[in-house]
Amino acid sequence: MRGLSTGQIVLLVALGAVLILTGVWAVSVWSASSGVEMGKHGWIALGLGTFFSLLVGCGLMALMFFSSRSGHDDAADPFRHRERRDP
Repeated sequence: MRGLSTGQIVLLVALGAVLILTGVWAVSVWSASSGVEMGKHGWIALGLGTFFSLLVGCGLMALMFFSSRSGHDDAADPFRHRERRDP
């Protein structure tokens, strides 16, 4: 197993710093509600919005994989050469 190069280490450190800063920012924004509580209807709306966003995203990904595996996308790619089958 080879070691990491200097560029890879710098990239990992930079991405880690961005991840940590994003987490700190998200926690500070979440806790800065200044005493305003979200009601029952707000939590229901948040839950339903999250559920349906995930449902649509998963559905579109499933359709993409189905389309790719069934061969529907092959005809739309003008740069792909079809393999000839000899009878």
